[in-house]
Amino acid sequence: MYEFVTGPLAWLSFAIFFIGLIVRIVLYIKGLDWKMDRVTYRENVSYGIKGALRSILFWLFPYGSHSWRNNPWFTLWVFLMHFGLLFTPIFLLGHNVLLKERWGISLWTLPEAVADGLTVIVIVSVLFLILRRIALPEVRLITTLYDYLLLAIAVAPFITGFLAYHRAPDYYTWLIAHILCGEIFLIAIPLTKLSHFILFFLSRAQLGMDYGIKRGGMKGKGLAW
Repeated sequence: MYEFVTGPLAWLSFAIFFIGLIVRIVLYIKGLDWKMDRVTYRENVSYGIKGALRSILFWLFPYGSHSWRNNPWFTLWVFLMHFGLLFTPIFLLGHNVLLKERWGISLWTLPEAVADGLTVIVIVSVLFLILRRIALPEVRLITTLYDYLLLAIAVAPFITGFLAYHRAPDYYTWLIAHILCGEIFLIAIPLTKLSHFILFFLSRAQLGMDYGIKRGGMKGKGLAW
C-alpha cells in the first residue's frame, strides 16, 4: 500500500494539481471581459504593472491593507494558517527524505520542532476559523457544508501527519492516512475554492491594474476614468 500511495497515486495527484492549476489560470484569463477588464491595459502597461504589484504586496503581508487592519485577530489566524499550510509541507524533513528517495531531489528542511509547532498552529487556526463561522451570524449565514469540508480537507494532512510523527497507536495506518489526505488536498486545490492558492494572485493583479490605470490611478494624466 505504501509503495502505491507514494508512487503511482502520488504521480497522479501531482499531475492533477499542476495541470489543474494551469487550466484554472487559462480559464481565468480567457474569462476576462475584453472591454471591461482589459481596457487600456496594453497602452498603459507601466501603470498597470505598478498597480498589480502594489495590490498583491499589500494583501500578501499581514495588515498591509485596510481590510486586514480592520479585522486584526482574523488576519492573524489567517496568515498563521496559510504560512503553515504552505511552508510546512514543502520544507518538512520527512517529505524531503521521500522526495530524495523517489525522485532524487530535496530542499532545505525545517527543524523538526519548528515544523511541529507550525503543524499545531495550522490545526488551531482552522479550529478558530470553524468556531468563527459558527459564532458570527454574518459569517454563519453564508457558510455551507462545502466550506467545512474544504477546511477539513486542508487540515486533515496536518492532523494525521502529527499523529504519525508522534507515533500514535497503529503508526502505519496513520502514515497511509496522512499520505492519502495530502494527495486529496493536492487534487482538491485546482478543483475547488482552494484554487485561490493561485487565483488570489490573478484577481489581485487584475484589481490592481484596474485601480492603477482607472478609478483615479492615472488622475491628472488627461484620462477621464
